[in-house]
Amino acid sequence: MSRLEGKVAVVTGAGSGIGMATTRLFLEMGCKVICSDVSDNFLNELEKEISSFKPNYLILKSDVTKRSDCKNIAKSAVDNWGKLDILVNSAGVTPRHAPPEWDFEQKWDFVMEVNLKGSMLMSYESVEQMKKNTGGSIINLSSIIGLVGYSDTLGFSDGFNPYPHSKGGIVQMTRDMGVNLAKHSIRVNALCPGFAYTNLTKSITDDETIHKKLIELHPMGRLGTADDIANAALFLASDESSFITGTAIPVDGGYTAR
Repeated sequence: MSRLEGKVAVVTGAGSGIGMATTRLFLEMGCKVICSDVSDNFLNELEKEISSFKPNYLILKSDVTKRSDCKNIAKSAVDNWGKLDILVNSAGVTPRHAPPEWDFEQKWDFVMEVNLKGSMLMSYESVEQMKKNTGGSIINLSSIIGLVGYSDTLGFSDGFNPYPHSKGGIVQMTRDMGVNLAKHSIRVNALCPGFAYTNLTKSITDDETIHKKLIELHPMGRLGTADDIANAALFLASDESSFITGTAIPVDGGYTAR
């Protein structure tokens, strides 16, 4: 029996990187998946990637910063397959995705709204559906930079970069939700990836100097892959992790252990 047979999941940010890898893996494991992303281009690529799994998925263009969209995503899982068991909050941005003319305050608001508020809204609407079941699993995508500050050798932050602020907020949100939703048999955990090869990091991993520095910061001597993170998400989504909640798990090649 596949590890997620009979389960229904929502994956946000499903059109690329960790979200796409998680969507594909969940489908391979017998799960039915609502695939959400804000980008038409990414969703078109996702459709090509997972078309062999029809009719076990539904693709929705959605913006997680809008509560109405989040409500529709969660409701679509129930309308199509009768329940919602798993939520993976993978939608996320960095300041590099903001228009270059924006000042630091506009970029801060943009990143916090997508990464932190988007995860909160999607979780809220999913919990409303999970409470009707016998429970569920919420998996938030944080980052090693939600656990530690940026290395000063990278030059990515002056203390006002909203990315670590948003990812640290996700870690605390995970703890608080984990404690308070346990009585509903809803587990809430966060994954904290190290630097991985995804669309989110392409602009920095394409730089040879920065790429070398990043590798040196990971004791395992390599960066992660989207599949590395998807495999950890599979564990947290499955019943194998039934006694784990409120945790933030580094998947980082030893980065945070240094």
